[in-house]
Amino acid sequence: MRVAFLVAPEGAEQIELTDPWDAVKEAGGTPVLLSTRGKTVQAFKRLDKADTFPVDQLVSQAEPADFDGLVLPGGVANPDFLRTDEKAVAFVKGFFDAGLPVAAICHGPWTLVEADVVRGRTLTSYPSLRTDIRNAGGNWVDEQVKVCDGGNNKLITSRRPGDLEAFDKAVLTEFGAGS
Repeated sequence: MRVAFLVAPEGAEQIELTDPWDAVKEAGGTPVLLSTRGKTVQAFKRLDKADTFPVDQLVSQAEPADFDGLVLPGGVANPDFLRTDEKAVAFVKGFFDAGLPVAAICHGPWTLVEADVVRGRTLTSYPSLRTDIRNAGGNWVDEQVKVCDGGNNKLITSRRPGDLEAFDKAVLTEFGAGS
């Protein structure tokens, strides 16, 4: 199981990156850190700088077919940066076009909105994205984790860091690593 984790050069909520990353590794998978530029990314704990992480590959050099799934961590700034990068948005859309599973937590679905892939889908997110998701044609629900198979791929979403245990379990199940 090879899983892409896509984050901007700065702004990803650290726990929303590291917790599912560790879950994938513990399940025997290979997490791969992708970004839009640079050799490292700066994670945050809320609004404060946290750790930096080495980038494995630039999104401009990656293809969805090289992965078994995609994880989009949140953090307010992270998806806001990603949704302004055409290659990042195209990469995300490519997972939906290929029928590959995608997981997003907290503010991560903002990138999904920009990729125009939430129309007709049911998902959750941090509550402040509710209107954006609805305006993009999605059905927003307030649930710890939502797995939507109402399209050509599985879409796993969660609201916040407090949902990470359920999010990680759903990611592993839907990405093919068991329960």
